[in-house]
Amino acid sequence: MIEVPTTHGSMQEARPSLDAALAEQFPGGMLQRRWDGDVLRLSGPGAEGSIVFNGGHLIGRADLKPPASLMRPLIEQKISAALKKATA
Repeated sequence: MIEVPTTHGSMQEARPSLDAALAEQFPGGMLQRRWDGDVLRLSGPGAEGSIVFNGGHLIGRADLKPPASLMRPLIEQKISAALKKATA
């Protein structure tokens, strides 16, 4: 789980910057993104996750299996960077 405080008042406000930051960190379709209301669903080879807005924070959760679990530190770094950039 990764939790980052944000000044955005809702997921709707954060959505454009979050989409752009994730596209920058995961270019070329490495990470599939799908909006389900105010929940951003993420998937990739061996990975399923989500990002939600709760109480002034963006909260990312993921379940990693091989091959994604072998790259856990890199995936955590990229998701953290995207969340921080989206909240700036």
